[in-house]
Amino acid sequence: MDKLQILKSFIGKEFTQSPSPFMKWLNPIVVSAEEGNIEFKYKVREEWLNPMGNMHGGITAAIIDDIIGATMFSLNENTFIVTINNSIDYFSTAKENDNIVAETKIIKRGKQFVNAQCEIWNEDKSRLIARGTSNLFKINN
Repeated sequence: MDKLQILKSFIGKEFTQSPSPFMKWLNPIVVSAEEGNIEFKYKVREEWLNPMGNMHGGITAAIIDDIIGATMFSLNENTFIVTINNSIDYFSTAKENDNIVAETKIIKRGKQFVNAQCEIWNEDKSRLIARGTSNLFKINN
């Protein structure tokens, strides 16, 4: 089974087969998976909050970085892809027990570099929480 098919087999379920221990801790539910486009749902937990009771910006950044990594996984390439940089704009907040949705897309896929975007929304996608872009580098095995 290829990597994309593994992701697709978890649609509607927690992605427990991630090779990333950190992703397992984030505990996403796979909403959809296509080559270069992933959508995960998360429930905001107490340990994700800042002192004001909002989802911590570091968790937001971690979700963006992690799901973009899963998007690279969906490309079925025989390379390891590492993040060069992340740029994140924060627009709104999420509270404990809120469901949030993260969606990715590949902006540019080159021979050595990939540019990808992730948007995090509230559950009904009426409020954008954050948007991040990443540049990634392919390392041949």
